[in-house]
Amino acid sequence: MLPNQAEIYNLFILAANIMQVDYIVIGIGIAGISFCEQLKANNKTFVVFDDTSQQSSTVAGGLYNPVVLKRFTSVWKSKEQLDIALPLYANIEKALNVKLDYKIPVYRKFASLEEQNDWFAASDKRLLSKYLSTEIIKNENSAVKAPFGFGKVLETGRIDMKTMIEAYKKHLLKQNLLFEEAFNYQALQIESKTIRYNNITATNIVFAEGFGIKQNPYFKGLPLVPAKGELIIINVPDLNIDYVLKAGVFLIPLEDDLYIVGATYEWKDLTHKVTKGAKNELLNKLKKLITCPFEVVNQVAGIRPTVKDRRPLVGQHKIHKHLFVLNGLGTRGVMIGPYVAKQLFNFIEKDMPLEKEIDIKRFEL
Repeated sequence: MLPNQAEIYNLFILAANIMQVDYIVIGIGIAGISFCEQLKANNKTFVVFDDTSQQSSTVAGGLYNPVVLKRFTSVWKSKEQLDIALPLYANIEKALNVKLDYKIPVYRKFASLEEQNDWFAASDKRLLSKYLSTEIIKNENSAVKAPFGFGKVLETGRIDMKTMIEAYKKHLLKQNLLFEEAFNYQALQIESKTIRYNNITATNIVFAEGFGIKQNPYFKGLPLVPAKGELIIINVPDLNIDYVLKAGVFLIPLEDDLYIVGATYEWKDLTHKVTKGAKNELLNKLKKLITCPFEVVNQVAGIRPTVKDRRPLVGQHKIHKHLFVLNGLGTRGVMIGPYVAKQLFNFIEKDMPLEKEIDIKRFEL
């Protein structure tokens, strides 16, 4: 009995060692992981390419905070973002058997009585009343300079991004789903219903490569504004705070008397090298905040993918309909990444429209 056409095709696939998947994902930072979680939840097959050239996620403080503390305003879609992000991180914790979500309040240092009054006024607003405590917290820590006390932000925490990315990559490697290599855009073959990359055939490809998008021939025209950020890690045995402190810089407690201090913003130097200037900037701000001795034990740098209107870049290539972008998460990627990843998945698979605020069509002439 002669094989039918489908059987002949399957034999050809096996002989040629061709892998067939629903999606190719480029990048395994916050955006890439968030989209992979959507794929897993919906039983879609995928592979990931990542060459570790982009470090914005691994150097992120990982803080989720629904309030813009400089102006006491609500983060865009904060409730919707948290409603999607926190269950997603809980699922990853369970699946990978790691601890990621550390619930911790954020204390905003008040610089004056006027700021206290502004805080109370903000706490009456509909979008902020859930997140801003109306209690003024008196500073009782002699190692902290805060004569006007603090305002407490509720429903905040920190995602351990370094642990998550390392565990997620290890998990993908075990399943042969991660290629730790640079993606060669010139090798991508775009056909009418599929795309091919070397021996991989897929229905769609999602580019979530952060600042690396500037080398992407399909989406490099998008107005991504790279911003370098640097953090320092300090050891402070005498500080003893169990909250995130915001006052010019963020001071985020870790374990073993270690704290993250960050972050800086730089738009000219777009290397991943740490700089003395950034270190001094952070130290100067830190010395205005704490009085106890400390030791700098590490310094890291990464390039944030930001956008001029502070909204992500999500959408479909206007010519090649199987090519998509998920980028521009900026400084709040921990919150917004899962939210926009779900929107992109629903757009591709369920034909649900993207919100205009995030759709890349907003920049098309």
